[in-house]
Amino acid sequence: MNSQAIKADLLMLIAAVIWGFAFVAQREGMETMGPFLFNGVRFLIGVIALTPVVWFLSKKPQPEHKTIVSTKKLMIAGTMAGLLLFIAISFQQVGLQYTTAGKAGFITGLYVFFVPLIGLFFGQKTGSGTWLGATIALYGLYLLSIKEDFSIAEGDLLQLVCAVFFAAHVLYIGYFAKRMDPLKLSLVQYVVTGVLSLIIAIVIELITWDMIKQTVIPLLYAGVMSTGVAYTLQVVAQQHAHSSHAAIILSLEGAFAVLGGWLLLDEYLTTRGLVGCGLMLTGMFLSQLLPKLDSVFKLNSD
Repeated sequence: MNSQAIKADLLMLIAAVIWGFAFVAQREGMETMGPFLFNGVRFLIGVIALTPVVWFLSKKPQPEHKTIVSTKKLMIAGTMAGLLLFIAISFQQVGLQYTTAGKAGFITGLYVFFVPLIGLFFGQKTGSGTWLGATIALYGLYLLSIKEDFSIAEGDLLQLVCAVFFAAHVLYIGYFAKRMDPLKLSLVQYVVTGVLSLIIAIVIELITWDMIKQTVIPLLYAGVMSTGVAYTLQVVAQQHAHSSHAAIILSLEGAFAVLGGWLLLDEYLTTRGLVGCGLMLTGMFLSQLLPKLDSVFKLNSD
C-alpha cells in the first residue's frame, strides 16, 4: 500500500471516530431540546463550517477536463439530496430519544449493505458476498435489538428506517457527486436539511434561547466536527482510497459510537448485544470485502 493510500485510510479513520462520537453529541442534545431543533441548528452550523472550505477550493485552479454544471442543476440535485438526508437524519435523531448512542451507530451502519440491495431495483448486480454479509449482519441485528417476545424497540426500528434512507441518499450522492462538485452539492443539501428541520421545529417543538445555550457543546461538535471537518476529510481521502477500503473504515463509526457511549454516557451492552454488534460489523466487512465472491468461485473452478 502506497503512502497516499495509507494517509487516505488514516483520514477516513479519523472521520469514522468523529462520526461515532457524534452519536454521543446527538444523544446528549436530546436532553435539552427537540430532535428537529437540534438538527436544524446543527446543519446550519455545518453550513457555516463548510462554506469557507467550498469558497477556498473554488478559488483553486480547476482541471481542464472538469465539467461545469449550471447553478440550476446544482440547486435541484442538492435540494433532492437534502430532502433524502432530512428524512434519514430525522428518523435517526427522533430514534435517539428511545435508544442508546451505541446501538444507533451500529444500526445506522447497516446502510453499507442496504446500498447494494436497493441497487438491485435499478439493475445493479449484487454478489454473493453482499448476501452473506447481509445475512450475518441481520442476525447480529436480531441479537442486538430483537427482544425475547420478538418485538423491536421503537428507537431501534427508527434507526433501521434511517439506515434505509441513508442508503438511498448514498446512491443518490454517488450518482451526482461524479457529475458536479461534491462539496457544493453537500453545502446545498445541508442548507435544505437545516431549513426543513427548523420549519418542523417551529411548528411542533418548544424553542427557547436557553435550550440552544444549554446544548451548545453537542451542537458545535455535531455541526462543526461531524459535518464540516469529517465530511471534508472523507472527500479529501476518497480521492486516493479504494472504495472497499473507504466503506469498511467508515463503517467503523458504529464501533466508535459504542465506545463513546460507554466512555461518556455510561451506556453498556449485554453479552448478547456485544455479540450482535460483532456479527453486524463482520457482516458489514464481508459485504465490502467479498463483493465479487461469485467471480472468485468461477475463477477457481475454471
